[in-house]
Amino acid sequence: MKYLLPIIALFIILNTACSPSANLGKPNYTVVSDTETKVLRGILSRSIIENDTSFAWFKENMQYGEADPSAVAAFKQKAGQFSIWVFGGTWCHDTRNLLPKLYRLADKSGLPDNRISFVGLDRKKTTIDNLQVKWKIVSVPTFIVVKNGKEIGRVVEYGKSGNMEKELGEIVSGL
Repeated sequence: MKYLLPIIALFIILNTACSPSANLGKPNYTVVSDTETKVLRGILSRSIIENDTSFAWFKENMQYGEADPSAVAAFKQKAGQFSIWVFGGTWCHDTRNLLPKLYRLADKSGLPDNRISFVGLDRKKTTIDNLQVKWKIVSVPTFIVVKNGKEIGRVVEYGKSGNMEKELGEIVSGL
């Protein structure tokens, strides 16, 4: 009997650690065959995109523009209260333009990289664990502000105003 409780606890820990949801946010991806460009499908980290020479667009686009000051202020003020899920495609021109803008905003505001989960979708807009279904992804990139595991708001592509950063800042300020 005295060994039963530790065995049950070990079983629960192992079962939880091996479940797909336990690894969300940690890199877990595949390279999809594509004739035009390298396509990554799954959970990606900034360093994967930043350090792969196939994605030179990331470093190049990080150099252009300035982060929206009101978004920087909102991100700083609400730091630690939210995370952002980005659904995009390494093949998608809008993702190539907007993902570096998000990371520039994160850098300026001090939002750590571990608060951003980048989910790569293939050209059919599918990804691992059917996350595109769970999060109702239709267009890429889609930026979703999350608090305590629940969606607070989203910006699809450039947003309604054409300023994705400003719209993200407005969502975050409303937390």
